[in-house]
Amino acid sequence: MDDRIHFVEHKGQQILLLDFSHANAHEMQLLLEHVRIVVAQHAHESLVTLADYTGAIVDHAVATKLKEVLTLDRPFVKKTAWVGAESIPHAFMENFHNFSQREIVTFKTRAAAMDWLVGQ
Repeated sequence: MDDRIHFVEHKGQQILLLDFSHANAHEMQLLLEHVRIVVAQHAHESLVTLADYTGAIVDHAVATKLKEVLTLDRPFVKKTAWVGAESIPHAFMENFHNFSQREIVTFKTRAAAMDWLVGQ
């Protein structure tokens, strides 16, 4: 799983890449639990994260786990961006925003998301 959850460098800054691309619902559950553990090992408000949901399966069970992880990760993450979220139902996205009380900014490409994450 470390190949899907790891740091990448962009313009001299570290971004925690959460690569959920093309994961099925079972894989998503496992990856989300791994994310929760990894993120909790960092200092408060120390992380910027990029989550790639391109082709991932986000069913009701995954959405429930994702809400939980977004909420638990909130103290550690200062900025987050998502790509590939177009396939996630709008109702789920609204629920993620409302439940987690986090700003989740979506982008069409990883490059645009990473530029935004390291920008001021």
